[in-house]
Amino acid sequence: MEIEKLAEKLVVWIRERVLAARCKGTVLGMSGGLDSSVLAVLCKRAFSENVLGVMMPCYSCEEDRAHALMVANKASIPTREVILDDTFDTLLKNLPDFGVGPVLSRLAQSNLKSRLRMVTLYYIANQLEYMVTGASNRSELATGYFTKHGDSGVDILPLGNLVKAQVKELADYLDIPKQIIDKPPSAGLWEGQTDEEELGISYDELDRYLLTGEASKEVREKVESMMAVNNHKCSPPPIPAF
Repeated sequence: MEIEKLAEKLVVWIRERVLAARCKGTVLGMSGGLDSSVLAVLCKRAFSENVLGVMMPCYSCEEDRAHALMVANKASIPTREVILDDTFDTLLKNLPDFGVGPVLSRLAQSNLKSRLRMVTLYYIANQLEYMVTGASNRSELATGYFTKHGDSGVDILPLGNLVKAQVKELADYLDIPKQIIDKPPSAGLWEGQTDEEELGISYDELDRYLLTGEASKEVREKVESMMAVNNHKCSPPPIPAF
């Protein structure tokens, strides 16, 4: 599909889904990353007035905030900032620590940040009668590279059928700033964190496998393992058949 036609179809789809739910517009988290920047511009095209981008730093990189504002200013997207540092600290102070070690502890804390952002977006959405719109793409959804009830806790996922390379194509077409397109993909959960380092493979390798089924044995095994382990993230909670 031509990239221009794809963008138009996504804009129409967003508008139709929101209106079908009797909502007035869309609210989304703006992280300064590629996916959320593309989504923000699409939402702006779908609802020129009723769109809100929310920046939710939680001990986040200042560059991410600058990039989010860059996109918002360029596309005339209204924004609000909700700083979650103190909320995060308060929860950590009151939650039990089971002494599980640095790796699991960091994972739990990272997921907590994502879930705080979900709660924030829904609080805003409820007040404005907006629909929470998520930026996860097919590459992330297929491998379970997201936080359950965090960044996946949304009403619609317009980019959910697009692999990372296709989102990049959209970004070029939508005139997303080059520094955002070119920077290493990251969830911004801790300093120096990158998606590809955590996944253990590149997005190019992952996208190729998802689109064509072609991959090295190592990549295929890694992707299929992630799919199997994380399948529960994309499924409703199981209910007994009896």
